[in-house]
Amino acid sequence: MTDPLDRIAAALERLSPPPPPAADPRAHAAYVWRGGALVPVRVFAPLPLDMLIGVERQKAALMANLRHLASGHAAQDVLLWGARGTGKSALVKSAVASVQRGHADSDLALVEVSELGGLATLFSTLAPIDRAFVVFVDDLGFDVPAEARALRSMLEGGAEPRPANVRLVVTANRRHLAPRDIAEQESAINPRDSADDHLALADRFGLSLGFHALDQDGYLAIVAAYAKAHGLTFEPGEAIGWATRRGSRSGRVAWQFIVDLAGQAGKAL
Repeated sequence: MTDPLDRIAAALERLSPPPPPAADPRAHAAYVWRGGALVPVRVFAPLPLDMLIGVERQKAALMANLRHLASGHAAQDVLLWGARGTGKSALVKSAVASVQRGHADSDLALVEVSELGGLATLFSTLAPIDRAFVVFVDDLGFDVPAEARALRSMLEGGAEPRPANVRLVVTANRRHLAPRDIAEQESAINPRDSADDHLALADRFGLSLGFHALDQDGYLAIVAAYAKAHGLTFEPGEAIGWATRRGSRSGRVAWQFIVDLAGQAGKAL
């Protein structure tokens, strides 16, 4: 007679989804790292780079660094930090797409990662591939201090650091990757040690780009660029009122206003 535990284990195995098939790491523009495998992004169509307004310095620095990486030259790991909704994630994706379109002699792909635990396996997967990869970690945060130490080790000085054809590009809301209040880290034995871990990690990024809240003119310039691109007209007062009601002026809020405007005009975006 079959052991009941064996029957239960077999039933659970049948119910669990199969692991995703591994995609060809040379075939696609962008991937997500899921379940220990590269999964291609079905549609990788970021905003055109010239649609990102008010971040010209950050744009130029990131593009130069990605061109170096795509050409097989020395390149930095990158930290993009600052206020929410200011275009950090959009810039990463748009810059990668721009390098892919504009440089036939380079080969670059984006790999988006949502959990840090699989980074070592991902690096091992990408290391032998004759292609450059941007490993993108959006809105970085840590549950325990050990995660910061592990990532720091991968960036520099660990037994198995990330490979030469891979660079990390990370977005975060705070420059030093540390919580606003050290009391948030209740699991830390020594809060000062925990803070030092985060500061040491931020120092490992060779390129650090800050993004700041928009003033009113900058916000309206973004709204105007979006409106022009989609054949819409708008009243500046309405755009300002939209931002005021949301308590924020940002590229994200500007886009939300455009979506509302297009809906009212009966247009699809």
